[in-house]
Order: sequence, then C-alpha cells, then structure tokens
Amino acid sequence: MPLAALLTWIITAGAGLYLLTIWLIEYDREFQSAAATRLPVPVISAHALLAVAGLVVWGVYLITDTPRLALAAAATLIVVAALGLTMAVRWFRVYRAHDSAAARGERSGITVPPERNFPLPVVIGHGLFAGATIVLVVLTALGELGGS
Repeated sequence: MPLAALLTWIITAGAGLYLLTIWLIEYDREFQSAAATRLPVPVISAHALLAVAGLVVWGVYLITDTPRLALAAAATLIVVAALGLTMAVRWFRVYRAHDSAAARGERSGITVPPERNFPLPVVIGHGLFAGATIVLVVLTALGELGGS
C-alpha cells in the first residue's frame, strides 16, 4: 500500500504541476481587473509547496520506515486536501459561470480568469488521484499507529 500511495501521489503531483503551469502561463497582473483570478496566489503556492514537501516526507518514510514520517506526511496531505478543495470550489464557480455565459451567446471576446483554461479531464483526474492518495496514505499512517 505505501508504494501504491507513492505512485498515486506522483501522478497527482504531475497533474497538479501541469495545472499550475497553465495557471502561471495565463496569469497576467495587467489583466486582473478584467478577469481576476479566483484562486489566490498564497493558496495556490501553499497547496503546491506543501504537496511537494509531503511527497518528499513520504519518500523518506519509505526509505527509513519511520512511523512519525508517515503521520507527518498524512497530516500534511490533509492540509493540502483542504486547500485543494477550497480551490476546486472556486474553480467550479468560474467554470460554471463561463459555461452559462457561453449558453447565452456571450462567449466571444470575453476575458476569462486564468483557471478557466484548465482542461476538465485533468482537473477531474487530479482530484480522483488526490482522493486515492489521501486514502492510501492515511490508511498506511493509521496502520503505523496501530503497529507501534
């Protein structure tokens, strides 16, 4: 189970870094008045940095088999998930607002927030793999608690 968690975490991180890259490419401070991002920079930064830090801690746990590291990675992942859910709710509002504008025929010529350019399959995949990662890491950490 720990190696499966590592694999799902790496896939989740890859999709997340892809989404972050799109957001960074599309983000432009000059156009924030026309289509301001709904994803605050500190939230995105904390989400990405904590996710990568947790992945590193998980890797060290796999090498050293130290139960405290499994618990630390699980705790970090819970915070990452909370930030991710916050961003998902905000992204969903942007996604839905743009779709309703398109349905009214207002699509052409409007400026959209940078997160509107996220591919839906990547967002869904990122979320599904994140959920699987959380389950696997928490179960492993709880197993370490019970085994100690």
